[in-house]
Amino acid sequence: MRRRLIEGLIPGETKRRFGRILALSTLVGLAAGLAAVAFHYMLGTVNWLFLDNLAGYHPQEAAGEHALFAATSTVFKPWVLFFLPALGGLISGTIVYLLAPEAEGHGTDSVIEAYHQKAGRIRARVPFVKAVSSALTIGSGGSGGREGPIAQMGAGVGSILANLFHLSDRDRTLLVAAGMGAGIGAMFHAPLAGALFAAEVLYREIDFEFELIVPATVASIVSYATSSLILGWDPLFRTNPTVFRNPVELLGYSILAVVVALAGGIFVKVFYSTRNLFHASGLPLWAAPAIGGLLTGIVGFFFPHAIATGYGVVQSALDSQTTWLFLLLAALLRMVTTSASIASGGSGGVFGPSVVIGGALGGSVGLLLHQLAPWIAPHPESYVLVGMAAFFAGAANTPLSSVIIVSEMTGNYFLLVPTLWTSAIAFALATRTSLYEKQVGSRSDAPWHAGMMARDVLRRLKVSSAMLDIEEARERILAPGTPYDEIVRCFADTGAVSFPVIDAEGQMVGWVLDTHLRAALAQKEVSGLLVAQDLAVIPITIGRDQSLHVAVRRMIRCGLGELVVVDLREPNRPVGLLSRQQIVAAYDQEILKAGLDETEEIVE
Repeated sequence: MRRRLIEGLIPGETKRRFGRILALSTLVGLAAGLAAVAFHYMLGTVNWLFLDNLAGYHPQEAAGEHALFAATSTVFKPWVLFFLPALGGLISGTIVYLLAPEAEGHGTDSVIEAYHQKAGRIRARVPFVKAVSSALTIGSGGSGGREGPIAQMGAGVGSILANLFHLSDRDRTLLVAAGMGAGIGAMFHAPLAGALFAAEVLYREIDFEFELIVPATVASIVSYATSSLILGWDPLFRTNPTVFRNPVELLGYSILAVVVALAGGIFVKVFYSTRNLFHASGLPLWAAPAIGGLLTGIVGFFFPHAIATGYGVVQSALDSQTTWLFLLLAALLRMVTTSASIASGGSGGVFGPSVVIGGALGGSVGLLLHQLAPWIAPHPESYVLVGMAAFFAGAANTPLSSVIIVSEMTGNYFLLVPTLWTSAIAFALATRTSLYEKQVGSRSDAPWHAGMMARDVLRRLKVSSAMLDIEEARERILAPGTPYDEIVRCFADTGAVSFPVIDAEGQMVGWVLDTHLRAALAQKEVSGLLVAQDLAVIPITIGRDQSLHVAVRRMIRCGLGELVVVDLREPNRPVGLLSRQQIVAAYDQEILKAGLDETEEIVE
């Protein structure tokens, strides 16, 4: 059992370090909140310039959305929608290609990759490029979400601050993930969900990055308060206070869970098949988003509700102003436009489209069930809210944070029971798929935690348990007067890299390394005159009662593959030798003894 709750964050570290992380999380939250505000204005401006001025398209918005500018008098021109997403995709793709190729696609996956594979390193330019390119993609009609851009922007701020304060790799990853959660909390008015999302979205299985929750909570609260102070405190969607009071209704929600799980798998398949198709096409990286935008525009010409953010579709469903057929069509076409807009290399998120798809599917199922069996679905609009959470829970493997984020986005906590029920079933049915392909299975599969587990094992093992006893290494022991030629023969016979030089009283004079032998060999005129004492240097030693973790660190610091083992009470009397191979063997044996070998599990 672990002795501390927040492993990896404060064991062996001072409270001062933890306080520094929280202080920097506050700065990350402040910056992420301001970034969310800036992105809101940027997206609103591009949307007004493209969709409103050029196409005369005024889509319905969610109740909590407020247009920055008054609507123009431009007459709606469907044919303009044919080309606008392509134009936005071309400009966006060119900017990304020239300045920051890692800003393409949905930003959350890039943050997950940075967390697991890049020690949290994100180039300083990425947040700015992501903001501009995403505003162009979404504001011109591309089907993308705001969470990806703001998640990458918040994470980028965390990486920048970590570099400014010269933090360790681990602390950098914490600030990067906290920045991701802060962005979500600010953009969707969901501070609790932002923190939970950052800790949960990193893994495909039900697992949390526990040491991240406190920094992410601090960052998310600060970012939420900062953005709401400027943009307002209202939730994104307006809902009716529907209450769950009849367990029989869980039958209908179970049907919804199956539908959204299947739909989530289809969406993931379509999304990544589209991505692979564009990659295989050979199109220039800057041109592919334009082609994806053109495909989006073709759909938008016939069905405008499938482009841009689409939150108005969800709001209409929540207000019971649509039909089941319209909602089903909106969900299916949204899958197509999102795949074309984002999987082609356009910049934007996938959470927003997932909310629309899930809400539309939920509304469609709810209306159908209400017609066929009203006793199962007396309030079809509640299926919209539940569908929003359940679809993303299954598609992104985030069953808990999805429930909280939808509750906070709608300000409705009366449907927590059916939402949890439906999300759990959808997650269970869709565990083999994920919108975020950079997720790892669980904490034990994460590179950082694998290294931490190795450190824990090495800290438990003593040097004495792995070393080669000095009596067993007699063929490698040299007397101070051993001639050079005999040392070379010893080297050839044993293949060893180090040779302790010990006098007649058992005291260590030094040691000779293979590098010393090679250096002497190059000086043939003097090599024949050398003896062991001439070649010996002060050895790097390790105490027999010290841990293997200390030994590994010493080897790395000194660039050696072997150490001389001594009893610290008699530091000049060697008792053994310790090599990297012996450390690996001791580690493997300890793993097998602890029952951590998964060979049988894999075979089964």
